Amino acid sequence: MTPIWNTIIIGGGAAGFFTAINLKEQAPNHRVLILEKGKELLKKVAISGGGRCNVTHACFEPRELVKHYPRGEQELLGPFHQFCTGDMMGWLDDRGVPTKIEEDNRVFPASNSSQSIIDCFMDYANKLDIKINLHQRLDSIHFNEHWHLLCGEHSYEAEHVVFATGSSPQVWQVIEKDLGHRIISPVPSLFTFNCKDTRIESLMGLSVPNAQVKVKNEKLISEGPLLITHWGFSGPAILKLSAWGALQLNKIKYQFDIQINWLGHISPEACKDELIRSKNAESKKMIRKNPLFDLPKRLWENLVLHALDKSDKNWADISKIEIQKLRDELTAGSYSIKGKSTFKDEFVTAGGVELSEINFKRFESKLHPRLYFAGEVLNIDAITGGFNFQAAWTGAWIIAKSIAESS
Repeated sequence: MTPIWNTIIIGGGAAGFFTAINLKEQAPNHRVLILEKGKELLKKVAISGGGRCNVTHACFEPRELVKHYPRGEQELLGPFHQFCTGDMMGWLDDRGVPTKIEEDNRVFPASNSSQSIIDCFMDYANKLDIKINLHQRLDSIHFNEHWHLLCGEHSYEAEHVVFATGSSPQVWQVIEKDLGHRIISPVPSLFTFNCKDTRIESLMGLSVPNAQVKVKNEKLISEGPLLITHWGFSGPAILKLSAWGALQLNKIKYQFDIQINWLGHISPEACKDELIRSKNAESKKMIRKNPLFDLPKRLWENLVLHALDKSDKNWADISKIEIQKLRDELTAGSYSIKGKSTFKDEFVTAGGVELSEINFKRFESKLHPRLYFAGEVLNIDAITGGFNFQAAWTGAWIIAKSIAESS
């Protein structure tokens, strides 16, 4: 006879382990099983933050924190009042994993190694007698007095089931087919822009600290550091656009134009005034050899060469029309984007279980009692910086508390 587990968690990643550990700590006699379809556990934790694991972000006010979620902002406000970034940092510190806040407010383990997080989770899973079965791909699930799960030749039964599978199209199919939940079709959410343009050729690795980037013909705009790569553009300004524009940019097949103000908050009018000042005050200096606005020298030179008809002009020789052309190049340069590239190893998607079908006081299905969802299996995603992990920690903690209290 198949034993009935108190809770089965589908997914051996961050959200799955965090749910299991918190549940067992609150309900020690609870029988918990994690089912992982692959042969490795906590893979995303291992690669996050370049192998350092960006566990959360030092934004401690829920109303400010939710602003970093293109999908899930409204739904996460209440949950963040229950378990927020400071709570996660305290949770890790209490279990021997101190954290540190970096200049950009990303939070990492003080060890600078994701292995610290992995070791913590694995040690507590062993200590709390959490069972883990690998190579268990979910094929079907149905409810008849309790939950029945089929994974290949293996069958399982449980009182509660938690989906913590991340962005898994195969699992989404099972959820939609067997459970009747609506799945929002997934599209990439964090990606960089591919661009071939003479103005940025040979500038790989160059960055500006604050640029403004707009997607033409779309209501998409962001500001922040902008990085030139060998394939085009990256950096926080681009990643924000990719997150907030995930659906729109997918619809136009990642073929669009962007407008860049390399000067950030400096307006076209203020830029023009500075160019005129240089013409009057620096008349004998060669334009391309004397950067303005603290722009990197090589970038300034390329933009000047693109705007002017001659490369060796002094400020005294620049015409009114050329001043306008240079102003436009600096504050409203147009670049054609032809495709996207994955941002490092951050496989983040927009899409997943429809949020209106979830009770976010418990992260429980509105269609089926004792069925829960945590992490990116839901249609929740955020910009890079630890926010996606925080949504997973919060959901997992609330699920564990809800199951423990109902047992």
